[in-house]
Amino acid sequence: MELLRNAVRPYAWGSRTTIPELLGRPVPAPHPEAELWMGAHPGDPSKVVGPDGVERSLLELVEADPVAQLGDRCAGAWGNRLPFLLKILAAEEPLSMQAHPSADQAAEGYAREEAAGIARDAANRNYPDPTAKPELVCALTEFHALAGFRDPTRTVKLLNAIETPGLAKYTSLLAAQPDSDGLRALFTTWITLPQATLDELLPEVLDACVLHVKDHGEFDTECRTILELGEAHPRDAGVLAALLLNRLVLRAGEAIYLPAGNLHLYLHGTAVEILANSDNILRCGLTPKHVDVPELLRVVDFAAVEMPVLKGEPSTCGAVYRTDAREFELSRLEWAASDRESVVADCGGPQILLCTEGALRIQAEDGRELELNRGQSIWLAAVDPAVRITPTGDAPAQLFRATAGTC
Repeated sequence: MELLRNAVRPYAWGSRTTIPELLGRPVPAPHPEAELWMGAHPGDPSKVVGPDGVERSLLELVEADPVAQLGDRCAGAWGNRLPFLLKILAAEEPLSMQAHPSADQAAEGYAREEAAGIARDAANRNYPDPTAKPELVCALTEFHALAGFRDPTRTVKLLNAIETPGLAKYTSLLAAQPDSDGLRALFTTWITLPQATLDELLPEVLDACVLHVKDHGEFDTECRTILELGEAHPRDAGVLAALLLNRLVLRAGEAIYLPAGNLHLYLHGTAVEILANSDNILRCGLTPKHVDVPELLRVVDFAAVEMPVLKGEPSTCGAVYRTDAREFELSRLEWAASDRESVVADCGGPQILLCTEGALRIQAEDGRELELNRGQSIWLAAVDPAVRITPTGDAPAQLFRATAGTC
């Protein structure tokens, strides 16, 4: 049971205030801070802070004694690798549109790029990790996203609502085949348009969206999103692709689960994200980074889905977010200002506890004790005894608990 010191990723879409304020640092930060990583990913492993203040890499601890840190079952199932990564995500601007591979796709892609001699940190590397990357994002603030393909019949209605001469033939394409094959055909057509064609079509679409918003049309929210993306990425085919996705708004405590192949784009807000311990990303657009269209088309799932918003199944003092991901499970514990009930968290597997509100006392059965303040997190190894979690002070408290799934 030890405190973690975690890495901050300074991507351009991040906030200059959210993560610094959470960690008690001066606000605003000099540069955008997008993600706080908690885990043992080789790209930015957390540091475990011992009672003497000495810091050790969590990745090195796991590699040195995977059974003690992960437990027999988890170490065996995941090749002595911590299977999950926990993050705070602070999006001030939209991320790139992207999808993640399945386990088989990741293993094959990783082996292929290793054989080709592509450096794992190379800009054109699609698969720096040999594992899948399912993820779940749980809102801390109102959180906006595009995720999964909308019902094509509904999308045809949207396209008709912003009809332009240049858009008509694409609307007809989907109207003639309103299913996953039609979505694949339209998506593929749009993201492979010659730049000259795209430069003619996009301004038409954006002008039509402006008129729809002025008229307070049925698809006002969707059109506002397209206008925001078009302003930030004026010549990008990803703006058109965004017309095909579900537009979601999560309230604090609500979550969405993104399995392999789900095309998505986080727009704005702060969230806790848990994902498989992988950084495999196939980008579609809305980014200056590497876009590999043929590989993206191999990975994307074109089935239309109505993205379910998860509120979590009730548990002691909070909720647990159930998914089919074997790598992880996320729980949320909350206490009102007047509530000082303790919760016992059993170990037996790796865990990270993250305090996002208030302050907590973590007491182990062997007598060890830690104070966990807002923005702080702790590592619990498989060999650690159960801990008792008790809120302190007179403010509400909130804690997220990341564990391995059904190893």
